[in-house]
Amino acid sequence: MARQPRKSVTPKKTTRKPRSRVSRTKKSPERRRFGWFKKILILSFVFAVFLLSSYIGYLDYNVRRQFEGKRWAIPARVYANPEELYAGYRMSIADFEVLLQQLRYRQDSQLSSEGTYYRSGLFINVKTRAFDFWDQSQDSRALQIRFSPGEITDIADLSGRGPVAVARLDPIQIGSFYPTRKEDRVLIKLSETPDTLIQGLLATEDHDFYNHYGISVKAILRAMLANVRAGGIVQGGSTITQQLIKNFYLTSERSFWRKINEVFMSLIIEYRYSKDEILEAYLNEVYLGQDGASAVHGFGLASEFYFGRTLKDLPLAQMATLVALVRGPSYYDPRRHTERALSRRELVLDKMHEQGFITLKQAEEAKKQPLEVMPQTHRSVNRYPAFMDLVKRQLQQEYKDDDLTSEGLRIFTTLEPRVQNAVEKSLAEKMLELEKNPRAKELESAVIVTRREGAEIVAMAGGRDKTSAGFNRALDAVRPIGSLIKPVVYLTALEYPAKYTVTTPVSDTRITVKSGKGNWTPKNYDNTEHGEVPLHKALTNSYNLATVRIGMDVGIARVAKTLKDLGVDRSVDLYPSLLLGASPLSPLDVTQMYQTLAGDGFVTPLRAIRGVVDGNGKRLQSYPFNVRQSVDPAATYITNTILQEVMTDGTGRSAYNYLPGDFGLAGKTGTTNELRDSWFAGFSGDYLSVVWVGRDDNKPSGLTGSTGALKIWSDVMKQISSIPVVLTPPDNVDTVWIDPYTGLLANKDCENVRQFPFIRGSAPTSSSPCVQTEVEKAKDWFQDFFKF
Repeated sequence: MARQPRKSVTPKKTTRKPRSRVSRTKKSPERRRFGWFKKILILSFVFAVFLLSSYIGYLDYNVRRQFEGKRWAIPARVYANPEELYAGYRMSIADFEVLLQQLRYRQDSQLSSEGTYYRSGLFINVKTRAFDFWDQSQDSRALQIRFSPGEITDIADLSGRGPVAVARLDPIQIGSFYPTRKEDRVLIKLSETPDTLIQGLLATEDHDFYNHYGISVKAILRAMLANVRAGGIVQGGSTITQQLIKNFYLTSERSFWRKINEVFMSLIIEYRYSKDEILEAYLNEVYLGQDGASAVHGFGLASEFYFGRTLKDLPLAQMATLVALVRGPSYYDPRRHTERALSRRELVLDKMHEQGFITLKQAEEAKKQPLEVMPQTHRSVNRYPAFMDLVKRQLQQEYKDDDLTSEGLRIFTTLEPRVQNAVEKSLAEKMLELEKNPRAKELESAVIVTRREGAEIVAMAGGRDKTSAGFNRALDAVRPIGSLIKPVVYLTALEYPAKYTVTTPVSDTRITVKSGKGNWTPKNYDNTEHGEVPLHKALTNSYNLATVRIGMDVGIARVAKTLKDLGVDRSVDLYPSLLLGASPLSPLDVTQMYQTLAGDGFVTPLRAIRGVVDGNGKRLQSYPFNVRQSVDPAATYITNTILQEVMTDGTGRSAYNYLPGDFGLAGKTGTTNELRDSWFAGFSGDYLSVVWVGRDDNKPSGLTGSTGALKIWSDVMKQISSIPVVLTPPDNVDTVWIDPYTGLLANKDCENVRQFPFIRGSAPTSSSPCVQTEVEKAKDWFQDFFKF
């Protein structure tokens, strides 16, 4: 086969399309600018979304943190000791009516609610308030209390349960411990809130509350239309949720940014929480008035502030008045702007009728009712500043400051307003009298009153200005106490009955004592030496020289130990001048010392608090009696009998110008060098009181203990005390008849003899002859006559 010739292969030429000129040229500047702008726009949008998301997250965090945590700082409320009434209790019907008014009870002949009363002749019918005390819960009771001119004679239960042994009233609130932001409120639960209050709020503030999501465009448009028609602002467009956000989280600043925050936070809180939770928070947060420096928040407190009754007891008319305050508590204040308040209340009632919550008849009846707000009775943060200072100091031993000002504690104290008022009245009157003395100028004073049994501080004044919260002299004025120390010296001596008894002769003559500070030569107040005197006379007449001799004999350290045993913790200098009261003590220290004497040698620490209850009613702390025997009861008894003699024959005898002569008062005056300090300490059967008068600059006051402090003490005790002193001798004390001139045993029928107490085994064994009494002479004459 012939071979075919090979075809030559030549490569095909590929023709390429030439590139477009446009594709080969660079992008135009306009195209490039648009591309960058688009990128920046996208990045800006992403960044804005990030910022918005972050900010919303931040708002969400703040909303949840406060709403789910402790929503409010609730101040601690401090209460006085409640009055416990019983047949025989000393109180006039007029004083009882004043007490009810202090407790904000209202006159109501029907006793239609708790906290009401009415008077008829010598009877007062009262419906008490239910109250949770520190020791028990007490239900409301309807009582009839009958009075004689000066006391309660009978208490009966109006429900037919018969006579009542003891009736306890709810206590007076005497103050509060507030946080930095002075707000107060009484927390209420939505489930316990009256329907009429909820209906009034929904009708006037946010009809669509349960339908919107925090903001309501419909409400805003409706408000704008109503305001245009009225020619002024008569309706707001904010929802209840927005109002809560504004009050709970934001400031009162009016700005576009605040409004934006309000909207976002309203949406967040609506998303996070139920409508009922939001409404309950609103009921407790809304601002409804001002009580002095303290803001009134929430309907629970507003009900008490304006009407003196709990929210559940308010009728429709008063409930509508509270709802009316939401729009403007100052503008619609029912105490200052009656017509405005009535007009706004009518609008609330009309809105409730329009929304079908109440009938037309109910609305019209409510409109006819007067406002019936209580008179403005400002609840002072510190009604009794000196006593409140003591309470806070005692609480700070167991509670932090934050607990006291934010946890809603209820603190029940021992203060008795009746006694406190008597102290303040006496100071106001007597200090002016004392300053009539040309040397007695710019005087100050401190007073402490306790229950003799129990050592409860029932009244305290830290100065003559009852409203001053400054320097508390009752606690912090540390001054020499002068002769108030002398009972401690004699008590120490009487604990050694083998050497010292009530009639032991002691020398009241010149004495010079050597000490580290050099020689000390004390003098009597009258610059007279009285020679040898019985021990009881030396204390009765407050002889300095005899006291120093006794004190040096038993030992200064031993006297200081007795002082400590009496409950005084403050350290004292062991110098001889201690025996005449040169070592300074505070009025509180002196009160503790004399409280132990009045307690027959048993130390009972002074207390101002009876119990503490938390905001949920849980009892946190009680303060029971804490009693221990510290000094010899027999020696204490004898010392107290001498202190009774001080009041009948010695430096305290002017007290009986004020008080009954059979009261058996026991007490002691105290005067310091150059008449700088005037003191008196003493007790009756029911109360013990210590009074100091002097000058803050430590200049002479021109007053002795008897011309200064004793006058205030006597005036106070005249007003508060009703029980005489009855001293009960211990088993190892014998009372025997003694001739006071010889100090020996005597026949009780002898002239001028008297009974003296002795620790068993220490009484004199020798007898003293005495001149026959007229009775003995007559008896002997008759015996001789019939023998004849």
